[in-house]
Amino acid sequence: MNGNFILDTNIVIALFAGDTSVQKNLKEAQEIFLPSIVLGELYYGALSSSRIEENIARIEEFAAESVILGVKASTAIEYGKIKRNLRHKGTPIPENDIWLAAITKQYNLTLVTRDEHFKEVEEIKIVFW
Repeated sequence: MNGNFILDTNIVIALFAGDTSVQKNLKEAQEIFLPSIVLGELYYGALSSSRIEENIARIEEFAAESVILGVKASTAIEYGKIKRNLRHKGTPIPENDIWLAAITKQYNLTLVTRDEHFKEVEEIKIVFW
């Protein structure tokens, strides 16, 4: 399971919930990246929860140990291409997931997710944990 992986929000949530399969796979990975989009989704969830401080502390600890990838102009180009292709195929996916796919493609990483709709995005590598 060696490789360079970028994590979707559902994988980080599974990790926080103690999912042993995610923990095992992360230990075997070469390098793990956390996109800023996922960080934003995690903060949104924490701020919408009943345990705001506890959840924010968990996110901040995880983020401090992670390599965070942000959106750049080159990401925007990939986003535009992906969104156009999805529209032409008639298979839209959530906006944040288009951005996540764009970062994945830009850095030639493997996206770790539990969302099947990423299969609609051409030219990205995906694994399901």
